[in-house]
Amino acid sequence: MKTSLNPTDMAPDKLTTIRGYAKRLRLSGLTVHAQDILLKAQKESPSYDDFLGLVLELEVKGREEKQRLLRYKSARLPLAHDLDLYDHSMSNGLGPTQLNQLRELHWVEESYNLMLAGPCGVGKTFIASGLCADAIDKGYKAYFRSMDEILTTLKLKNIAASAKREYKNLTAAQVIVVDDLMNIPVNRQEGNLLFAFINSIYESTSFIITTNKSPAEWARSLDDEVLATALLDRLLYKCELLQLSGRSYRMRNRKTIFAGEKQDQ
Repeated sequence: MKTSLNPTDMAPDKLTTIRGYAKRLRLSGLTVHAQDILLKAQKESPSYDDFLGLVLELEVKGREEKQRLLRYKSARLPLAHDLDLYDHSMSNGLGPTQLNQLRELHWVEESYNLMLAGPCGVGKTFIASGLCADAIDKGYKAYFRSMDEILTTLKLKNIAASAKREYKNLTAAQVIVVDDLMNIPVNRQEGNLLFAFINSIYESTSFIITTNKSPAEWARSLDDEVLATALLDRLLYKCELLQLSGRSYRMRNRKTIFAGEKQDQ
């Protein structure tokens, strides 16, 4: 006659042994949940193969979730990046159908780029960071960086160990968001570094570019028309240009400290 198994009934030495083996094998899921797994097996009496499958499934899911959280940490996304919360009442030129198609990420599989252009406040950064988050959730290595952060990495990669690691991560990425591209003046040395970086990975990495400048204005930011043309050639070779417009979302929804005052004026 089978008796129910309670945590207090389980032989402590056996449970400790199982956890010890799991820890030595770096099976973190089994290490933490060994008792719960055994209790579930006692209750449901699975076959040997079902039980083994349960243990392995728990371990795989645990590792995948841990890797996903690490990718999120490395991506350095803005706080607002959940496209499920996207305000479709905004009339900025990107409809729900288009956004849903972008979220399927077929363009990443084909190494296409996206360029989100338009004035400040129309949702460029939110959309870019949201697509970056979607890519992370689907297992891609994806990073969100400002242009200034990328330039700093490129200038220090042969000097600082942290910049060298960052550069290695970026060159292995499948998706890179470059926020506010050409929003700051870039000298010739920085422009050459940026071109060399993009030129080395543009065929295998999808870029999501946000910019409030037209491609024609990039030459003035770079102070080098030839270099700007070469950079555009790489980025626009396989690229979907999304021109966003409309009023600033932040100004439409601005906060006020005065009770009763309308937010949108």
